Amino acid sequence: AVSPVVGKALEASIVVLYIGLLSSTLYGGVVPEYRTAAGAEVCERVLAQSAERVQQAVPTDARAVRASAEVSLPRTIRGKAYAVRTDGQALVLDHPADRVDGRVALALPETVNSVSGNWSSRESAVVVVRSDGAGGLAVRLESRAERGPGGGRE
Repeated sequence: AVSPVVGKALEASIVVLYIGLLSSTLYGGVVPEYRTAAGAEVCERVLAQSAERVQQAVPTDARAVRASAEVSLPRTIRGKAYAVRTDGQALVLDHPADRVDGRVALALPETVNSVSGNWSSRESAVVVVRSDGAGGLAVRLESRAERGPGGGRE
């Protein structure tokens, strides 16, 4: 009378053991690797689109200008906030996960004398182009607090 109960208990324990091993394998190795690879892909897209937006904001032959353009950034990459900064010649994405960082060079006209600033993924991103007083242009990456309803663009 006890053997059917013992048999079912063994079957149930084997199923639980199998599910436990499968879960630990997936969440211990496969899923984090996938999330990192997907995060790196999103990082590349964010940098490419951001660089394109910065380059579009700068007029090719103007020396006296004041313009701004919003840049759309995802709130998180791989579940974490990040920052985009410039080193003067490129956009650099800094992320808490090591393999999700990236860098893309900017192709700007010779009239641009300086590129500075940074963006946070937690705030709205704006690229501002102004005359720098030295006959050229200054490009600045600025993060601004989210504007509520009725808030406009610069």
